Amino acid sequence: MSEPRFLVTGAHGCIGAWVVHELVEAGSPVVTFDLSTDARRVKLLLGPERASEVPHIAGDITDLEQLERTVDEHGITNIIHLAALQVPFCRADPPLGARVNVLGTVNIFEVAKKRETLAPIVYASSVAAFDAYEEGTEPSMSAHPSTIYGVYKRANEGTAWVYAAENGIASVGLRPHTVYGVGRDQGLTSAPTTAMLAAAAGVPFTIPYGGRSEFQFGRDVAQCFIAASVAPATGSTVHNLPGVAVSMDEVVAAIVAAAPGADIQFEGAPLPFPEEVDSTSFTNLAGPVPTTPFSDGVAATVERFHELLTLGLVTAPTA
Repeated sequence: MSEPRFLVTGAHGCIGAWVVHELVEAGSPVVTFDLSTDARRVKLLLGPERASEVPHIAGDITDLEQLERTVDEHGITNIIHLAALQVPFCRADPPLGARVNVLGTVNIFEVAKKRETLAPIVYASSVAAFDAYEEGTEPSMSAHPSTIYGVYKRANEGTAWVYAAENGIASVGLRPHTVYGVGRDQGLTSAPTTAMLAAAAGVPFTIPYGGRSEFQFGRDVAQCFIAASVAPATGSTVHNLPGVAVSMDEVVAAIVAAAPGADIQFEGAPLPFPEEVDSTSFTNLAGPVPTTPFSDGVAATVERFHELLTLGLVTAPTA
């Protein structure tokens, strides 16, 4: 079997940057596809020189012809589809959110439909696809998500199911929860990582929500997407990802332990997402992927932020 050649859409986002980092570290050929030419997150993880060596297509996920050309010209065998707008951006501009998040995913499946040599499509769904969460209940999909972003993500799971049923296109959808680590600087659940940056910089910061969430270190999430891409998947399946369920009190404590004296607080209600999810089916598909202990992930993130602040590659948050 020939060596996999990866296309990572949305490669300049947080998870995308971590996936690119892990593929480059493993020596796997990878092409990045993102409308943005701002590769700062990839540079934060790989360094500017190594990041510049990764082939990049300034591509529009809503442009099917461009996607097809990219796959054919670069001999792509594996697609990890991460291109999407986050919750605040979908809320601000729902039509654009639908074009990027829903039409963009349809385009990925159209590419796969015409190319039998592609590995199963791996795409990012989200914990936001679950119904609006109420404390003390089990995660459910019998009603409706709490955000338009979640609606789009659930629609993509349905798209994957239909393409499998009608066209035999295999796919794996993965539902990240609260991803943290260097590069996580936008989206509804990015505040804990911003607090880690604030702690490293020695400035106060208040996380604007409380409750309990399942935290997933960026490197671990990337490893999950890569593992799913090379797993022998059939049909259309969707899986929750492993992580560490912690309360916001524990989050603050871990940050202060990594940066003694840090002034980190939290306030506000919990987010309307499940506190914890079952990832057994993912392990059954792809095998065990190491899960970084939460305190270790926080310490590594704060330490890296110290380095990046010293180099002038990130700046302290202002609020």
